Amino acid sequence: MKKFMLFLGGMVALFILLVNLGPMVLLAISVGLLYVCFKKFIQTDSTAAKVGWVILGLIVLSITFSNIYAVIGIAAAYALYLIYKNWNSTDSDIVHEVKEDDDPFTNFERQWAELNK
Repeated sequence: MKKFMLFLGGMVALFILLVNLGPMVLLAISVGLLYVCFKKFIQTDSTAAKVGWVILGLIVLSITFSNIYAVIGIAAAYALYLIYKNWNSTDSDIVHEVKEDDDPFTNFERQWAELNK
């Protein structure tokens, strides 16, 4: 059942990623152009050129804000990564860790070993 749920979650995340692929590309391009505008603004000495770079930077910034929902696609890519990472993990590993933490004697022994280091 776990693999089926991971598969469904992966399919949904993949669909969301594919839908937001275009805005993600435009967001990356606009952030890159915004960086170039900033660097050129810092390098120039002319006031007219600085005003021009600010105006161009504001135009690029508006493009960036119009594609800000592409962050949903980035979150979907991260969810896809987590699903891929947890695909072969078993539930017995999680149960084993919980059983260790419930026993007060093993907790004491572990803490005592950490203190003696």
